Amino acid sequence: MVEDYGLGNVGIKPGRNVYRNLSTPVLVEAALRRCEGELADNGALVVRTTTDRTGRSPLDKYLVREPSTEKDIWWGKVNVPMEPAVFDRLYAKVTAYLSRKELFVFDGFVGADPRYSYGVRIVTEKAWHSLFARTLFRRPTAEQLAKHKADFTVVNACDFHALPEADGVRSYVVVAVGLRKNIILITGSNYGGEMKKGIFTIMNYLLPARDVCPMHCSINVGADGDAALFFGLSGTGKTTLSADPKRRLVGDDETGWSDDGCFNFEGGCYAKVIRLSATDEPQIYYAIRFGSLLENVIVDPATRAIDYDDGSITENTRATYPVEYIPNSITEGVSGHPKNVFFLAADAFGVLPPVAKLTPATAMYHYLSGYTAKLAGTESGIDEPQATFSAAFGAPFLPRHPTVYAKLMGERLAKHKADCWLVNTGWSGGPYGVGKRMAIGVTRGLLSAALEGVLAKQEFELEPVFNVLVPKSCPGVPAEVLWPRNTWKDKAAYDAKALELAKRFVKNFEQFEDMATEEVRAAGPRV
Repeated sequence: MVEDYGLGNVGIKPGRNVYRNLSTPVLVEAALRRCEGELADNGALVVRTTTDRTGRSPLDKYLVREPSTEKDIWWGKVNVPMEPAVFDRLYAKVTAYLSRKELFVFDGFVGADPRYSYGVRIVTEKAWHSLFARTLFRRPTAEQLAKHKADFTVVNACDFHALPEADGVRSYVVVAVGLRKNIILITGSNYGGEMKKGIFTIMNYLLPARDVCPMHCSINVGADGDAALFFGLSGTGKTTLSADPKRRLVGDDETGWSDDGCFNFEGGCYAKVIRLSATDEPQIYYAIRFGSLLENVIVDPATRAIDYDDGSITENTRATYPVEYIPNSITEGVSGHPKNVFFLAADAFGVLPPVAKLTPATAMYHYLSGYTAKLAGTESGIDEPQATFSAAFGAPFLPRHPTVYAKLMGERLAKHKADCWLVNTGWSGGPYGVGKRMAIGVTRGLLSAALEGVLAKQEFELEPVFNVLVPKSCPGVPAEVLWPRNTWKDKAAYDAKALELAKRFVKNFEQFEDMATEEVRAAGPRV
C-alpha cells in the first residue's frame, strides 16, 4: 500500500510514506490506527473536528490576485485578494511542514460530463480527509488512475497554523485559491467542506468561459426522464429533498448546465444529518454505512449507536457517502434539461409562502437575491438562523460577478421553458423562536404536486407583498398552510414582519438595479 510516490507537482518532497488512492477499507483502517475516528454501529467512520472550525471559514478565504484573472474577479467581501508573494511565502512554509509528514493522496475528477471534466489531486495529512475526498469526488478507474493528470490540487495542512502578523493573514485558518497557480491551500481547519467548496469555486470560475452555467443545486430525475433542480444554501434542503424515493438522484449539491443538459460535479453527497431520521429521510439514513464518513456526530462509546439528535459539538453535523449508496441513483451523473427549478429558502422570518410560482422576471429577481437563513454551525460564528442574501444561492463560491451567472441561467430558463418555484423550507406560524420549522411532509407534498404537473394547473393568486403567485389549493395540503398569514395568531405581527423582510429584499437588490432589466426590477416585493 506504500508507494514511492513523488509530489513534485506541488513542491513537496516527502520524507516519509505517501499513500495514493487507497481503497475504503485501508483508509478507514489508517484513520483508526491514527485515532482519527471510530466506527459507528452501522460501520461508518466517525470523526470529530475538535477545533472551533466546525463549518466553513468564509472570512479566512482568499483569491490570489493574478494578472491573468484579476479583471474577471468580483472583488470585495466574498473574494478577498491575497498578493502572490504572500501566497508563495505561506505555501513554502506549508510544503516544508508537509515534507516531514506521512501523506495521503487522492487523484480523481470533478465534472461528470467528459467534455467539462477536470483532474483533481487532494493531498492531506490525515487519512480521514483522504476518505472524505474519495467519497465526494469522482473516483477513477484503474486505467484512468494510471494516466491521471491533475488540473488543480488541494493541499490540506489542517494542523498547520498560520501566523497572522508574520504571514499577512487574518487568522491561523487560511483557504487560499490560486486560479492560475491551480492550487488550493488550506491551513488550520479540519472541516472537510473547505476542500469541497474550494474545488467548487474553481469550477465556478472556469465553466462560464466555456458557456456552461455552474449551479449550487442538487438534481434528480423522474421516471419519464424529467429533471428537476433544487437551489439553496447549506441546510435549506437540497440534499434531503433531492433524495426522493420516487425519483433518481443525479447529485446533491453542485451541477453544471450545458447546451446538452445537466451534469453533476461530484461522485458523492455531503448531507447535513442533525436530527436525521429513517422515517423522514430514509434514503440518506440508510446510505450512511461502511465507506461513509460522519463529521461531528456523537456516538455512544459502549453501543457505538449514533445520536443524530445531539448537536452538542455543532448543529452542522455531516455525513458523506458515494452517490451509488442512494438506491436507483444515476451514477453516470448526467441528465437532460430540467422541467422544474426550485429555489429553496429557509425563511427565518416565517412569512414566505411554502410554495409560489415564479414568472421569468420574478425567477431572475429571486435568483439574484438568493434569500435564505444561514443555519447554525454552517459557518464559523453562526449559532442561530440569520437572514441573509446570497446571489445565485451560492455567493461565497462565485469568483465572477453574480450577473455573469444570472445571464447564463436566464438564457437557459427561457430556452427550455422550465417552471420555476420559490419554496420556503424555513418557518411557519411565526419567526424562528416562535413558529415551527416547515413540516417536511408538507414540503414533499408540494414538490410532488409540482413535479407531477398538478400544481401548475391550479388557480393562483398574487401575494400582495412579495409579488409571487400562490396556489389557492394543492391536493393533499391544507389550504390554510399555503398562505403564511393564516398560520400566525397575531396577524398584525405577520404584516410587520413581512414588510420588514420585503424592505430587506429591496435594499439588497439595489446592488443589481443598474444591471437588471426594468421587468426584473419591477418583479421584487412591494413596499
